[in-house]
Amino acid sequence: MLLPFDFRKDPYVQLDFSATNPDLATLDLTNTTVFTDYVFSKLQAAGAQVGVGGYNEHRVIYRRSNHFNTTAEPREIHLGIDFWTAAETPVFTPMAGVVHSFRDNANFGDYGPTIILEHVVSGNPLYSLYGHLTRSSLDGLYVGKSFSAHDQIGAIGPYPENGDWPPHLHFQLMTDMLGYKGDFPGVCSLRDRSTYLALCPNPNDILSIQGL
Repeated sequence: MLLPFDFRKDPYVQLDFSATNPDLATLDLTNTTVFTDYVFSKLQAAGAQVGVGGYNEHRVIYRRSNHFNTTAEPREIHLGIDFWTAAETPVFTPMAGVVHSFRDNANFGDYGPTIILEHVVSGNPLYSLYGHLTRSSLDGLYVGKSFSAHDQIGAIGPYPENGDWPPHLHFQLMTDMLGYKGDFPGVCSLRDRSTYLALCPNPNDILSIQGL
């Protein structure tokens, strides 16, 4: 369990943040209130409490922040799955693990409060990243702190403390941390797409949400 929803029974909606979604051209995505109202209107229209999706999606929404445009080629390929739902929704770890690192990545458009856990799967290391949490999710953490499967590790943060996004959880898997601590790219450039997808397997491989 990652969130307090049963994706086999509870309604959810897949949200599209690629250029194929014409709605995005009409929105001021730099205005987080406008962006949030859009996301939650889509949930309400679908009769759902949570919106999901985004793995390997070529997104346009990162143009709202210079954080993703600091190199010659902008970063627009999403490497995790997003779960758009109400702030303060509890977040659980789907696997037993220990805290690898954590940090408040407090830039506009960044992760905000972030926790990274280290797991061992079939004898190999696997890391899970939880971004856009509440600041209080970092209280009492320390490197090496252990969590059992399905323990609560935090909660989804409100904006602006969550990196100034509509409330959601960014959940990502990595097979190699590449030396990062408390952070890892959640979005890459088109040029680096194959490299990062090889390092960041589809989180739905362990979540098994039908339709993703």
